[in-house]
Amino acid sequence: MTGGQGDRLEPDEAADADPDRSLWAEVDITPVEIALPSGTGFTLRAYRMSDRLTPTEVGDRDVDDPFTARRLPPATADDETVLLDEEFTEQLAEVEDRPARIRRGRAGADEDDRHADAEDVDAEELDAEADDLDAEGADADEALAADEPEVEPEPEEVPVFLSHRGRLLLFKTPDSLVEFVRSGAPNDLAQLDTWDDLVRRISPADVAPLEDDSYELDLVVENLRGGHDTWDPPLLIKAGEAARDLAYALRLPSVLDMLSSGTSLDDLDEALRSSVNGGLGGFRGRRRLRKIGAQTASLGWRTIIGKISAAVDWRD
Repeated sequence: MTGGQGDRLEPDEAADADPDRSLWAEVDITPVEIALPSGTGFTLRAYRMSDRLTPTEVGDRDVDDPFTARRLPPATADDETVLLDEEFTEQLAEVEDRPARIRRGRAGADEDDRHADAEDVDAEELDAEADDLDAEGADADEALAADEPEVEPEPEEVPVFLSHRGRLLLFKTPDSLVEFVRSGAPNDLAQLDTWDDLVRRISPADVAPLEDDSYELDLVVENLRGGHDTWDPPLLIKAGEAARDLAYALRLPSVLDMLSSGTSLDDLDEALRSSVNGGLGGFRGRRRLRKIGAQTASLGWRTIIGKISAAVDWRD
């Protein structure tokens, strides 16, 4: 007989010895590791539909809300078209035409002064009535605007991090992250319906991010500076994914703009993705990479990482 009771792990110790992967699947939240020039830290990330989330409160930061801006459908030429019922259309046409008819009557009265006394209304009354009708027409326009149905934005899946007031909470150890989660302190993930379950079940051993959820943003600029032959596509592609998620969740519109479709950094991302493929697509991707300036790419990414770093709240 080998081993004894002293060699066995108690239930709590056994739970702490291995990350509980089922926990993350059940709460639909993921541990994430992010390396920045100032250090490496752990945090949490989830994806939810935009109509189920309240965006992080950025306080005094004077920026447009990308949650709202990105959820609104693009404007089209038909956006100003309003369908009216037939009766209201006729009433509106009458309101719009009456001032013109009154003014035409006024002009006729001016042409023949001999019949001025026979007019039902004098010029001052005509002016007053015309003004009233102009106001009535303006009121009708306001009523139309008020009655115009609001277009509900289409929900989309968006990222949300363990953050608070527009700042990412990064913890230097799994223990400090778990301590914060259990503390009941306010954060943006607390609005999720699975948060209470995570609070009850999480342990430091569970905070073990998978490779796909580990991002080395601290290596990006140096890698780009090395030139095309040294560029690491997996490193740079993952950095782009993390930066987009962080910029959206932390409401950093300038970073979103730098990575948006059609920009030089977006072209870099697309070329990198193509380059890792085989065949003709991979060849074309590598050829596109040769046309992207290493200095421009490194300067752009240095700016992005600087803005993300400035939005981090480090916790020991």
